[in-house]
Amino acid sequence: MRLHLSLALSLLAAPLAPAAASAAKADQRRALLDAMAAELGRSRAELRIDDQPPPYYIGYRLVDARSIVVEARFGALVQDDDRHERKVAVDVRVGDYRFDSSPTDDELSFVELTGFRPTKTAPLDDDPAALRAMLWLQTDQQYKQALSTYLRKQARKVTRVEKDIPSFSRVEPAQHVDPPQQLSVDRDAWRAAARALSAKFRGDKHLLDGTVRFSAEQRRVFLVTTEGTRLIREHVLYSVAFEGVARAPDGLLLEQGQTLYGKTPDELPDAKALGAMVDQSIADLKALQAAPVADPYTGPAILEPEATGVFFHETVGHRLEGERQKDDEEGQTFSGQLGQRILPPFITVRDDPTQAAHAGLSLNGHYAFDDQGVPAQNVVLVRSGVLETFLTSRTPIEGVGQSNGHGRAQGTHRPVARMGNLIVEGAKPVPRAELKKMLIAEAKRQGKPYGLIIRDITGGSTNTSNYGYQAFKGTPRMVYRVDAETGAETLVRGVEMVGTPLTAVGKILATSDEMGVFNGFCGAESGYVPVSTVAPATLFREIELQRSQREKEKAPVLHPPWAAGKGGR
Repeated sequence: MRLHLSLALSLLAAPLAPAAASAAKADQRRALLDAMAAELGRSRAELRIDDQPPPYYIGYRLVDARSIVVEARFGALVQDDDRHERKVAVDVRVGDYRFDSSPTDDELSFVELTGFRPTKTAPLDDDPAALRAMLWLQTDQQYKQALSTYLRKQARKVTRVEKDIPSFSRVEPAQHVDPPQQLSVDRDAWRAAARALSAKFRGDKHLLDGTVRFSAEQRRVFLVTTEGTRLIREHVLYSVAFEGVARAPDGLLLEQGQTLYGKTPDELPDAKALGAMVDQSIADLKALQAAPVADPYTGPAILEPEATGVFFHETVGHRLEGERQKDDEEGQTFSGQLGQRILPPFITVRDDPTQAAHAGLSLNGHYAFDDQGVPAQNVVLVRSGVLETFLTSRTPIEGVGQSNGHGRAQGTHRPVARMGNLIVEGAKPVPRAELKKMLIAEAKRQGKPYGLIIRDITGGSTNTSNYGYQAFKGTPRMVYRVDAETGAETLVRGVEMVGTPLTAVGKILATSDEMGVFNGFCGAESGYVPVSTVAPATLFREIELQRSQREKEKAPVLHPPWAAGKGGR
C-alpha cells in the first residue's frame, strides 16, 4: 500500500515510477523548507515593536509525523489506524547569546492564556503559503512573549544575584538533507499476524488480557534558523509489542511481554519467532502465578544487561542531563563534581547517538543531528569512574559552555539535554558463569542464604528534584533467588527495586564480558524520545528490594467464555 502520494498527481494521472515518486517527494520537502526560510527571512528583516529590541535569533521547526498502528486483543482487531499530522515550533529570542529571553519556570508562569492563540497545527497539504501563514502568526506571538520575558528578566537583575552563565551557545550552522523515506507496511499481513498471535492468549483460563500491537512511525523534521541552519531529518521506526496479563492467587497483578524495534520491517522477528516469544510469555505468567512471593531483601544481586541498562539510565543518566544542573528545583546530584570520582574506577559511561546498531541490533537512540540542528556526538560522561562532563543542549551550564548534540524533544516541546544511546562499559569484565560464582561467594561472605538474579526490568522512574528524596525505583518481572549452597535458581515475584543513586552505584563489584541492548522510549520534560542502553550484566554488593505496592484484587468470578465447560463456572 502506498503511504505517501505526490500532490503533483491528478486523480486521473498514472502512478509515478518509484524513482520518480522519490524525486517528487524530495522536491516537495525542499519546497516546504524554502517556504520556512522565506518567512524566516521576512521576520528577521522586519520584525520589531517600536524602539524595543528585535529578535537576535529565530528558529523554525516543522515536525511531520505519520503512524500506522494495528492492534488485536484475544484474536480480534481493536485498533487499525493510519494517522498523519504536522506541527510547528517557533523559537524567538530577544537579547543576545550572553543574556536572552529564554524562559525559566518563573517566566513560564506569566504566559498569557486568554485571547487569540494561533494553533501549532500545520497544514497537511504541501502549500507553502498556508505554511508561511502559520509561521507568521506563531512568530508574532513568540516575539511578543519573548520581549515581555526579556524585560522581566532585565528588571530581576536589579534585585537578584544570579550566576553569570550564558543563555545560549553558538554553533556552526548545519546544512543537511536526509534522503526521503517511506513507511513500508503490509497492513493485511499485520492484521493477520496480530489476530493469530493475540488468539494464543485465549488458551489459558487464568489470563485477563492478551494484546499484540504492530506499529510504524515516520518522523520528518524540518529546521531552519537565522544562523543559517537548514536541515531535513528522516526517522522511521517499526515495532511489535505483545503483553499478557494474569492475576496471582493472592490477587497480585502479573504482566509479561516484550516490545521489539527495528529501523526496517525485516528487523522485526518473523511470525514463527513471534509465536515462540508469545508462548514463552504465557509460560512465564504461569510460572509467576505459581512462584512464591519474595521477602524484602538487602544483599548481593546480579542485574542482567537490560536491567543494568535501565538502572544506569535512571540513577546516572538522568542526573547528568545538562539543564538539571542549573535548575534550582533539581537535586543536582552531580553538580560541582566535574573531575571527581562518582562511580567505581572500572566503570566508564558514555552516550553515543552516532552509533546506529550494536551486535546487529538497531539502536533507538541513534540520530545524526539533534532537534536544535547540532551534530550528534559520542560523549564520555564518566571515564574510569571520574565525571568528565554532562549531556548538553544549547543551554550552557556551569563548566560546560557548548552543546554536545543532545538537545532533544518530542513534537513541539522545547529541546533540552536528553540521553540517546547510553553505553556502560566495564574495564575488567568476567565471563557470565564467573559472575554467578562471585554472586554466590558474596552471599556467603555476607551470611545470606541466597543472592538474586534480576533478568529484566519493565521500566523505571526516578526523582531528580530537590523535593523529597533522591531515589529511584525499578519494576523487575523475572527475579530468581540463587541458593548460596547449591546455586539452584528459584523464581520469585512481587518485589520492586529501590534505592538512592549515590549509594547504589557505589556498590558495583564486577561486570560481565557480554553486552545487551535495551530499546525503548523515555519520558521527561521535553516529551517522549527514543532511547537505548548498551550494558553488561552487573554484580552489586547490595541492592534493596521491597514488596510491590500494587493493589491486590480478586480475579473475575467466572472464567473467560472460551474456558466454559472446562471445569470453570
